[in-house]
Amino acid sequence: MAGFKPMKPTNPFKSENRAVSPVIGVILMVAITVILAAVIGTFVLGLGDSLGDNQPTAQLSVEIDTDGDGNITIEHNGGDRIDSDTLTVIVSDAEDSTDRVEGDIEEALTVGNSVTGEFTQGSDTVTSEDVRVRIVHNPSDSFLLDRTFELGEVLEVGDDEIDFSAN
Repeated sequence: MAGFKPMKPTNPFKSENRAVSPVIGVILMVAITVILAAVIGTFVLGLGDSLGDNQPTAQLSVEIDTDGDGNITIEHNGGDRIDSDTLTVIVSDAEDSTDRVEGDIEEALTVGNSVTGEFTQGSDTVTSEDVRVRIVHNPSDSFLLDRTFELGEVLEVGDDEIDFSAN
């Protein structure tokens, strides 16, 4: 058996070519770290507190009746249901909103519902031909409606709160 050389076993795990998996592992670890930092930073800075307080999407209409008692009627024409005790109505002079009358809508509003508010006339809190009506959604602190009325006659709104009742 001349010329016979025994075969040397080769180690399949010892190779000069490096695998790609360490590079992918490092990239994944960096990505996970960045995501965790963003989530923790959001809640630490208080940005996570306002994520649940979204403004409802609702189409509201307002009418002011200058004949008689000077009622204000708010109608829900479409969109999301608005929970009770979440809306504040502010009636003020269109030029100067420091003199104003406010009232809370205590009932939930759904599509087709309306509420009417009465405010006392004769006091001089708001005396104007141009009246601004704003409806504020309290949990999100946003305006659902901001409208100015040119009434053509002077509306005197008392300094008491507006009392709303369902229609």
